[in-house]
Amino acid sequence: MRADEEGIKEAGAIAAAGGLVAFPTETVYGLGANAYDGEAVKRIYAAKGRPSDNPLIVHISDTSGIEELADGVSENARKLISAFMPGPFTIILKKSERLGGAVTAGMDTVGIRCPENETARRFIKAAGVPIAAPSANLSGRPSPTKASHVTEDMNGRIDAIINGGDCSVGVESTIVDASREIPVLLRPGGITYGQLKDVVPETEIDPNILGSLDENERPLCPGMKYKHYAPEAEVTVVEGGTDAVRKKIAELLERNADRVCGVLTMSENTYDSAVILCAGTTNREYAKNLFGCLREFDRLGAELVFAEFEERDGYGLAVKNRLYRAAAHRVIRVGAAEENKEMDHL
Repeated sequence: MRADEEGIKEAGAIAAAGGLVAFPTETVYGLGANAYDGEAVKRIYAAKGRPSDNPLIVHISDTSGIEELADGVSENARKLISAFMPGPFTIILKKSERLGGAVTAGMDTVGIRCPENETARRFIKAAGVPIAAPSANLSGRPSPTKASHVTEDMNGRIDAIINGGDCSVGVESTIVDASREIPVLLRPGGITYGQLKDVVPETEIDPNILGSLDENERPLCPGMKYKHYAPEAEVTVVEGGTDAVRKKIAELLERNADRVCGVLTMSENTYDSAVILCAGTTNREYAKNLFGCLREFDRLGAELVFAEFEERDGYGLAVKNRLYRAAAHRVIRVGAAEENKEMDHL
């Protein structure tokens, strides 16, 4: 449906009545349902095929709604809220008793986000309730940054899609756990770690940002435990300086000449015999274009994708976090004394 007044009003009514609505934000498209309706929230998990221990983020149209969802807000949390909301930022706080366990996967905390995207806030306001929403894709697939991506994954599974154009950030929100004394960055995104430290200097980084949780560990926020963001193609990240990365990928392409290979680059095309897509020359551009490129490789029939990566700006951590998970941690660090043993089959 269109993102005009009539379409927004209709979408809000669907969500308020227990339906599922995909809607645009500045990060990615979200799959929304009434956060107070336990059955509607369960439908989100069913539509996505999402593990039930993976908590959802609750979206609000105005920061005043935080008081209704959270049981206490610390001084550090207030500083972060003031600096980054509305925006591509999610804050984890102790949840209020009004929220059911389905939204928070049984945890005593809740992730709260106030999007910067005007269409998203209008939709939430029209619904008249907070909106629980993960990304609007099948679990494990690249997140959707266009309405057409939502249709690819969710057609027939949900009640409505608001077409709000392309997402401007392109990766999910930064998540900070402010339910404890010292805030901890759990997921990098559209707000960089440097920006967080400018507001609360003692902010720490969770060590699992570039790792993965054990089978029995419960994720504190979306995106920490399971394979995410992956296309049908097998992705391998090649990380390091520009010249060394290009040399290694050229070797991998030669070694896999009998396969349909794709290369996700950070520069002009320097490879032969491969499907080439450029994600951008900066990490910020890379973040915006990453998920769309991964979906395009599937459309073009790539079997293997080799993704260039080099730290170039503060958004590098967000890109690396998504790439590592899309690649199921298949990473070659060029110049290291010993490459990842998982690479032997390539």
